[in-house]
Amino acid sequence: MKINKRHIIALALLFSSPAFSLPADYGRKESPDLTLWYDKPASQWEETLPLGNGRLGMMPDGGIEREHIVLNEISMWSGSEADYRNPKASESLPAIKELLMQGKNKEAQERMFSDFVPVQPETGNTYGAFQMLADMYVDYVYPDTGSVRSYRRQLNLDESVAYTTFTKGRTNYVRGYFVSRDKDVIAVHLKTDRPASLHFRLTLSRPERGILRKPCEGKLELTGELDSGNPQRQGVRYAAVAEVKLSGEKSRLRPQENALEAVSADEAWIIVSAATSFLSGEVYQTKAERLLADVTGKEECLNTLKQETVQSYRHLFGRTGVSLPENAVISTLPTDRRLEAFQKQDDPSFAALYYNYGRYLLISSTRPGSLPPNLQGLWANEPGTPWNGDYHANINIQMNHWPVEPGNLSELYQPLIDLTKRLVPNGEASAKAFYGENAKGWVLHMMTNVWEYTAPGGHPSWGATNTGGAWLCAHLWEHYLYTGNKRYLSEIYPILKGASEFFLSTMIKEPRHGWLVTAPSSSPENTFYVGTDRTPVSVCMGPTMDIQLVRELYTNVIDAAAVLHTDTAYTRQLKEALKQLPPHQISRKGYLMEWLEDYEETDIHHRHVSHLYGLHPGNQISLVKTPELAEACRQTLNRRGDGGTGWSRAWKINFWARLGDGNRAYSLLRNLLHPAYTPTTPSQHGSGIFPNLFCSHPPFQIDGNWGGTSGISEMLLQSQDGFINLLPAIPDSWTEGRFYGFKVRGGATVSLEWKDGKPQRVEITGGWNPDITLKMPGKVRRVLVNRKKEKPDDYMKLSLKKGEKAVIVFKF
Repeated sequence: MKINKRHIIALALLFSSPAFSLPADYGRKESPDLTLWYDKPASQWEETLPLGNGRLGMMPDGGIEREHIVLNEISMWSGSEADYRNPKASESLPAIKELLMQGKNKEAQERMFSDFVPVQPETGNTYGAFQMLADMYVDYVYPDTGSVRSYRRQLNLDESVAYTTFTKGRTNYVRGYFVSRDKDVIAVHLKTDRPASLHFRLTLSRPERGILRKPCEGKLELTGELDSGNPQRQGVRYAAVAEVKLSGEKSRLRPQENALEAVSADEAWIIVSAATSFLSGEVYQTKAERLLADVTGKEECLNTLKQETVQSYRHLFGRTGVSLPENAVISTLPTDRRLEAFQKQDDPSFAALYYNYGRYLLISSTRPGSLPPNLQGLWANEPGTPWNGDYHANINIQMNHWPVEPGNLSELYQPLIDLTKRLVPNGEASAKAFYGENAKGWVLHMMTNVWEYTAPGGHPSWGATNTGGAWLCAHLWEHYLYTGNKRYLSEIYPILKGASEFFLSTMIKEPRHGWLVTAPSSSPENTFYVGTDRTPVSVCMGPTMDIQLVRELYTNVIDAAAVLHTDTAYTRQLKEALKQLPPHQISRKGYLMEWLEDYEETDIHHRHVSHLYGLHPGNQISLVKTPELAEACRQTLNRRGDGGTGWSRAWKINFWARLGDGNRAYSLLRNLLHPAYTPTTPSQHGSGIFPNLFCSHPPFQIDGNWGGTSGISEMLLQSQDGFINLLPAIPDSWTEGRFYGFKVRGGATVSLEWKDGKPQRVEITGGWNPDITLKMPGKVRRVLVNRKKEKPDDYMKLSLKKGEKAVIVFKF
């Protein structure tokens, strides 16, 4: 779309005030790796632009006559705490184990279907779901009846501000949208370049459980209570308050029965505050009103609100970034058309945009003191979100956090750490209820919510997986590897130990080899055939992913105990148990086995590839240490294929990056970035990506976004094998580029420039661990470290104090 130069000059003059300004690149050459933009309003929610501050969120559609803005608050959860313990479970467990020992998986599964399930409360749905906060509608009236020209919707990732701009008749309009991190409010700023030409009607509503107070003093207030599922318990209560502030000599604000009407304004602010009883307790309503008053009660606050928002956001976003070559033909297209063109023409800068967008989404959807991002991050547009919008602990909540540490956003781990701590008491109760009084420690199965649910899922075919807690513990340990904080390690050590105690007390010896295995369990959501009637079954002993997670957990507990100088006797038990775990097994056809037996899976293209956990995100399989197993993983991935749901494609990017195949990883990235629907069939959603770059399972699941972000990071830098590996999986078309601020294990920070696919200059800043090993690029002739020549061996050893820098230049 061509932008009129006079229109740009007029807008630039109009919005040059400190309170509000257009993005720096508006009307100039696009910043293709930092800008999402569109030349028309959103036609469905998956085209709207997400904004958030880690607690509050909004998604405006940029409508011209009527604008719909969906509002969110991360603790809008229905349901309540409940008891799901089933006394039949532990009573039936010996029989289930015995059937599995006899190879009677079908019979064991049938017994689990009847007995090894949670008892559902009779009162209602106590599990609950993440829900939207409210719908905000702005109906505009225009004094000029002329046509709309130069329409543009834009999200500037460098600012965390979205804009809608257009000309109607002779009047230029700009709307700005952002969510303040410091003031903790949602802001919509409206301006025009003609006095008294801004007229609109504002409403606030909710599809259910919302009561709108009669408008007064320029405010709309929506309150309600979500369904707890239990008449004896209160549900989450919430309050959302919107206030309108106008400027202009002729401006008037008139309350109506269920709306506020603004007339003849030069400028308007719509400020929204919200709070819930979940995060704020009984003072939630007072908190919402106080947050609002702190902004709207002082004119100087409004004048500096955007500037403060951008500054606070950039403190996080500006730490890290990626730039890749542009395709001059398609990199300047609107994002929806650029997404379509990406399937036909290569555009590396689009991958950079996707990486930067992933970090933007993380910063926007969680923060210390809040909750972890759920299946939809922070954003929902209905009371009943798909899959309850909860936390799936067999891949999804974990994938949400893969980019956190490498992306230099370490503090965003805090909500997940806090959630894991809260799960432990219920996890201890579930361990004894489902696995018997002799079960120690704590357990989490494949799903959880804000009410600390730890019981098995409702159907054993997918709900029996009991290594969710072990996987979360891997994240707790990963946070330590990047930060080196021993005080933190001492806080989480009991959690790690408790998770290991569960497996140490419940695993059994399988009959063929005497290996220690989990039982009963499953390989997440996958099934295999048994018997002459070829019955699909999921319940089994010791699936490969379970063993990998237990091996990793035991190893991490041993290492943590050594750092803290504690539990020598206990870690001796873990070391003995480690020797008895099953090894990785390779099938006769060369692929890594998913189960103890080489069962025939019902779908060789199944979306879960859980048995490659040891390749990624784990580090038990690598090209350097276990090349034979790495080759078996390659065979597994070739057999599985490159299809699957959105998040499945994202995980495969990471697998291929760990295998050092940049072109295959990039092929999977382009597969992930396949349009989820075509312009002619917008209601038919497939796997891939929506126009606003949300990942489509389908439907929308945000884990694929962060899995893809992680995959790009893994293509550019790896450190899981004990050394820094530069450009380990660089695609041929990424001939040149740069990244800055990437973190590696040990806490060091790495920035890199490359050309012709080879590193040219790398800057490493020391972290908590001074001992750094750098793998030398192939065919390097000369190496300069801080301008001093060094011998180009296969590996270079560096010793850097925290904050100390080394600049390394490679000559080929």
